Amino acid sequence: MPRLMAASSHRVSFTLNGRVVSGEAEPRMLLSDFIRHVLGATGTHVGCEHGVCGACTVQIDGAPARSCLALAVQVEGADIRTVEGLAPAADRLSPLQNAFRDNYGLQCGFCTPGILMSLDALLDERPNVSEAEIREFLSGHLCRCTGYASIVKSALAAARQRREDRVYA
Repeated sequence: MPRLMAASSHRVSFTLNGRVVSGEAEPRMLLSDFIRHVLGATGTHVGCEHGVCGACTVQIDGAPARSCLALAVQVEGADIRTVEGLAPAADRLSPLQNAFRDNYGLQCGFCTPGILMSLDALLDERPNVSEAEIREFLSGHLCRCTGYASIVKSALAAARQRREDRVYA
């Protein structure tokens, strides 16, 4: 019987939330698994593992991406941001996180990290985003608890706060 060879691992290095990180990954290891299990950043949740639910959304070079659809070896040298990187400091929440807290934008919280990462990118790109645009943008995320009303309300509040912060900066 022929002997199966073990897959070789590769050193993968990239910037995670402003810090250069590296670790060993087999060629078929998903970015979501690498972030959670190799690097220990467990804020990125894994739901469907097919890119449908959006729970695993991170930002790769500033753009929202499903980390369950990317291989760890594909992001060599990239700038990755996860939900752990949203807060400006350990003792402060971002305007988006504050808005979710203040407007009850989450219930069980499983989908929240991915939604936050997508909305953060959307609000950076479109400071004057409309409710309809937010709803359309969120159509790629599954939330079984909230009915999305409080999520949309939170996103609109965060957009207002970000605009105010820019005026007074």
